[in-house]
Amino acid sequence: MNYEDNPKSIKYYVKKYLLRHKAEIKNKTIVDIPAGNGITSKIIADCGGIPLAFDLFPEYFRIENIKCEQADVRQGIPLPDKTADYLICQEGIEHFADQLSAIKEFNRILKKQGILLITTPNYSNLRSKISYLLSESERFNSSMPPNEFDSVWMTDQNVNKEIYLGHIFLLGIQKLRVMASLSGFRIKKIHPTRIKTTSLFMLFFLYPFILLSNYYTFTKNYRKHKNNKNRQNIYREIFRLSINIRLLIDSHLMVEFEKKSDYQDVYANLKSQFTEFGTT
Repeated sequence: MNYEDNPKSIKYYVKKYLLRHKAEIKNKTIVDIPAGNGITSKIIADCGGIPLAFDLFPEYFRIENIKCEQADVRQGIPLPDKTADYLICQEGIEHFADQLSAIKEFNRILKKQGILLITTPNYSNLRSKISYLLSESERFNSSMPPNEFDSVWMTDQNVNKEIYLGHIFLLGIQKLRVMASLSGFRIKKIHPTRIKTTSLFMLFFLYPFILLSNYYTFTKNYRKHKNNKNRQNIYREIFRLSINIRLLIDSHLMVEFEKKSDYQDVYANLKSQFTEFGTT
């Protein structure tokens, strides 16, 4: 069975998303980064979209009639500002050392109200939380914590001078949300993926504690800033994410963001919580 037709693979859910939005993506420019072997780019083309494929290692792209260009997100995607209608970052963000800069780069090349779809292993599910508690490992009793052997995935200097790192930079929904917000995006929808049975089992025992703990923290801070409605709205969103059952049990995060502004505008309106340098 192909990965895109296997419910155990995140490619299956990305394919379902593209087929479900076939009418909307027709004739739209869709950036696929990292493009990998090209399956998602092919599905985009089959749905009538215009795929622009990029990868750090384009040599592994296998789809004919679609070109995959070499791109390192750290150095910028070779596209003009506001080029794309959609950008799909499938199983890529957990490999980027500077994730905030990567999401800002996504913002740069997306049009206003453009869609950013990010998928990544779900570091917010209960199994991952317990794994981190026990050993800082991605999977307890299975994987060692990140290290310089298991976490280096590609080092073929004949193909590319860059090193492709593994899951060193895993992140959960809260960190992903705030980096996206700082880059000019808002969460449009969180799409469900495959349920992890271990997390589902843990849910029955742990959910009351998760609910009470997060509710206490939320109400304490919500009341503290009762005159700041914007902050209260953010706290409310964070609280809802913290107690979202699907986020606690799903194997992957699959988050659809909408570009609401350029990231430069976000930075211009930020206010420091501490005394600025050079002020008294």
